[in-house]
Amino acid sequence: MTLEERVFERKRFILDKLVKYGFHKIASEYLYETDFMDGDFHAIITISEKGIITGKVVDVMNEEEYAQLRMENLNGVYIRSVRSEYEKLLNKIADACCTDVLFAFDQANRITEMILEKYDVQPDFPWEQSQYQSYGTFRHTDSGKWFALIMNITWDSLLKDKNKETVDVINLKINSQDSENLTTIKGIYPGYHMNHKHWISVVLNETLSDNEVMKLIENSFSLT
Repeated sequence: MTLEERVFERKRFILDKLVKYGFHKIASEYLYETDFMDGDFHAIITISEKGIITGKVVDVMNEEEYAQLRMENLNGVYIRSVRSEYEKLLNKIADACCTDVLFAFDQANRITEMILEKYDVQPDFPWEQSQYQSYGTFRHTDSGKWFALIMNITWDSLLKDKNKETVDVINLKINSQDSENLTTIKGIYPGYHMNHKHWISVVLNETLSDNEVMKLIENSFSLT
C-alpha cells in the first residue's frame, strides 16, 4: 500500500472541494502541485474522477523523484522528516476535501447502507487491537447476535497465495448442506476464521452484485 493509499484508504473525495482547495481539473483528472520542506521538495498529486490518487515527490535540487520516500527500509532522520511532512500535506488534503467512510471498498459501504435500510442496523467496532479495529459487526437488535461481519484482510488469508493486497469481505452464516455448492461460486470462500461448514466469506469487490450479496445476508439474518 502506498503512502497515498494509506492516508485515503477510508476517505472519499468530494470533487467540488478539490477545486476549492487548489486542484486544477485537466481532462478527467484533478492536479495539485505545491512545495514543502522550505521549498526543497515539490509534490505533485493527481486524483482521477474515480477517486484513485497518485503522488510524486521531486527533489528540487536535482529535479528527480525522491525515491527514498517509498523505501520503507530506509529510516534515516532526514528521510523520516520528508516522509512525515509529505504525509502531513496529504492529511491536510484529506481533511479539506474528503468524507469519511466506514470501509475501504465501495461495495462494502453500499452494502452497509442497504443493511441499514432493510434492518435498521449499523455496524459496531468492538475490537480494541489495532489490526482489528476496522472490523465491523452487524447484530440483531433484540439478541445482540451478529449476522454479518465485514473485515479488510489480505487475499493470502483466503487463498494462501502470498498475495498481500487487501480486500473487504463479509462473513455470513449458511446452511451446512449449502457450503460445498456456495464455495464453488466465484467470490465466495469458506468462512475466514470461522467454521467452514456454517460460514462463508464473500468478497466485496464487485465480483457479486449488491443484490446477490444481500440475498446471502438475508439468509444469514434468518439463520442467526
